Amino acid sequence: MKIIFAILILLTTSVFAQISRGFVKEGLTVKSEILNKEVRYTIYLPFDYNSSNRFYPIVYLLHGYTDNDMCWLQFGEVNMIVDEAISSREIPPMIIVTPDADVSWYINNFDGTVMWEDFFIKEFIPAIEKEYRVRKEKRYRGIAGLSMGGYGALNFALKYPDMFSSTAPMSAAIYTDEQVKSYTQKRWNDVNGVLFGKNLVGEDRITKHLKMNSALHFLDSLDLEKIRKVRFYFDCGDDDYLSIGNCKLHIKMNALKIKHEFRIRDGKHSWNYWRSGLVDALKFIGKKFH
Repeated sequence: MKIIFAILILLTTSVFAQISRGFVKEGLTVKSEILNKEVRYTIYLPFDYNSSNRFYPIVYLLHGYTDNDMCWLQFGEVNMIVDEAISSREIPPMIIVTPDADVSWYINNFDGTVMWEDFFIKEFIPAIEKEYRVRKEKRYRGIAGLSMGGYGALNFALKYPDMFSSTAPMSAAIYTDEQVKSYTQKRWNDVNGVLFGKNLVGEDRITKHLKMNSALHFLDSLDLEKIRKVRFYFDCGDDDYLSIGNCKLHIKMNALKIKHEFRIRDGKHSWNYWRSGLVDALKFIGKKFH
């Protein structure tokens, strides 16, 4: 019995040892002229980054509301999940970077006081792809995120289809007009007011700026030929309050003949759900990298 137990320990240790571990760097910053501040980010580099001269594909992985750039690492365990997926060849080696977007929702707000979308496209991506060995063609650039980050990932892929080959929003914060109009006044002012204007009520909340940043509104006004060249994967838990908006997006994309993969899985708006779905999301993005 002792011999069998010892063999099991050796086998387990051997399997674990075969997983090459990547590198994580936290507390790094990009100086932004647009936002007039330094923006922090966290980056994951594949296991062979420091021992090779190769250039890597990249995924921009966006965090959720009230989170920050370190949450995908702290709660999402992204480094361990990605290490194991690369080791098992489920996904190709890739760089993953998460910027700290605070509660910007990754957009330019209505009065131009927080231009986060401009910062991301014009400053952040160029800075990252200059600093690290990144393959800079669209084919090797993907974007994903959870909740607020899923909202951002979807918007960026739709607004900038020449930049991103694939997107994988998880539990994307997609709200219907009915949901927006039903918010309490406190919720609207605290969360949406800085984005679209404070003290709005009912139908007045469905502003032109909100429509410009809601896929359910602006999707059919885009160049659909370009949009159809982007690969879309999105999922949402069956017990998630955001499943209504995600299902409506699925229906709208079908009507517009935009190919996509949509999943409703068992789960709710939680880190357990996002951790369990991360590999599938990155596998979908990684297919284009091959």
